[in-house]
Amino acid sequence: MSSLQISQGTFRVGDTHTLNTGNLTLRAGESWAFVGANGSGKSVLARALAGELPLLQGERRCDFRRLTRLSFEQLQKLVSDEWQRNNTDLLSPGEEDTGRTTAEIIQDEIQDDARCRALAAQFGISGLLSRRFKYLSTGETRKTLLCQALMSEPDLLILDEPFDGLDVASRAQLALLLEELNQQGYTLALVLNRFDEIPDFVQYAGVLADCTLTETGPKATLLQQALIAQLAHSEKLAEIALPEPDAPPARHALPHDQPRIVLNNGVVSYNDRAVLDRLSWTVNPKEHWQITGPNGAGKSTLLSLITGDHPQGYSNDLTLFGRRRGSGETIWDIKKHIGYVSSSLHLDYRVSTSVRNVILSGYFDSIGIYQAVSDKQRMLAQQWLDILGMDNRVADAPFHSLSWGQQRLALIVRALVKHPTLLILDEPLQGLDPLNRQLIRRFVDVLIGEGETQLLFVSHHAEDAPACITHRLAFIPQNEGYRYDLSRIR
Repeated sequence: MSSLQISQGTFRVGDTHTLNTGNLTLRAGESWAFVGANGSGKSVLARALAGELPLLQGERRCDFRRLTRLSFEQLQKLVSDEWQRNNTDLLSPGEEDTGRTTAEIIQDEIQDDARCRALAAQFGISGLLSRRFKYLSTGETRKTLLCQALMSEPDLLILDEPFDGLDVASRAQLALLLEELNQQGYTLALVLNRFDEIPDFVQYAGVLADCTLTETGPKATLLQQALIAQLAHSEKLAEIALPEPDAPPARHALPHDQPRIVLNNGVVSYNDRAVLDRLSWTVNPKEHWQITGPNGAGKSTLLSLITGDHPQGYSNDLTLFGRRRGSGETIWDIKKHIGYVSSSLHLDYRVSTSVRNVILSGYFDSIGIYQAVSDKQRMLAQQWLDILGMDNRVADAPFHSLSWGQQRLALIVRALVKHPTLLILDEPLQGLDPLNRQLIRRFVDVLIGEGETQLLFVSHHAEDAPACITHRLAFIPQNEGYRYDLSRIR
């Protein structure tokens, strides 16, 4: 029986990036789906399966005789090339329009008119064989390219995002055609964006995150895992309504156009060494900032100014939520606007309690619960748990029994329940494996995207930024200190 086996594979993607697949075996006649978010390495995996990437470590053994990889990018290029044939240099004498027919595209490499017509009949495009390819719809071009790939009767067919750009009816029709191919003995590997794109007939699945194939196995078993189920659940949360706070949010007392943070030529020094050196920074309403820089650059010092915890805040020209530091405000006037999550807070949350109680503690800004919880707060906490896709079994389990990423996610929701003006996530991905990192990214995008809370996302790396980020403050080494680069992302 033919198979493709990869043992502890590490593939070169670029000068600094690699793809890690671990152990993976695809056997003849099987059907696989590999799912990952944008940037997770899906197209890279498709190329690795097809033998198109250099192997740095491990072993790749393949005794399939013919492998074919199809991607949306290949299709776009083919359509573009057909339109480019209209350039006058490519026209034959007396020819007003050019471009190959669908039949010519299908038989681009293998000339077999009978097989071409048989495949076109199977895919329902017989009536298109004489039409010019460049005039076909997206679904019709997708079927044409599949027919072209099948002309050589490949042992293994690798399809990179085959459903991308198709409407619901076209996706369903293509899924049925792929099922028919699998029943005929074709080995299929589908690389997909979403869990709900996995066709019913697919037997096995894998999950990609941060260019790492994190989980593989029978599809039904994989989708039952708690982390995978939460990621799949997050795909269904478009345009959700977040639970209301238990009391009016503090931001309602702020003018809608008032800056949230204003720091003018900020300086923080220790023993005559400037940790922050003349930083000027303004955070306006509706802005989401990522703060990047190496360890020791001053990111944590800046955060301590914002949270009101740094004593040198009083000696700076610093205005937080409309109040100048040192103007008689209390620390609670600042903290009522802030939800805060960090790796150190996570480590400090040692109270033996349930996930539900961790979320409830956000209404009291406490670690643990030391006062009566209202019926409304319990109802709202349940709504947050429903958004997270955590059923009662998980919600009432000990907090420390969850994966590290699920714990971090519960702490983020704990910080969000009061709908703070500003949510500060300090290195929220630190210490997480690739799958848990993907879980956090996905839910941060959903929770921030559907509410009015603004985000400060602190990390070492710009590529960690959630999709909602609009601005970036970068601490960039310069001489013996740092310069500050402030930029708009979108």
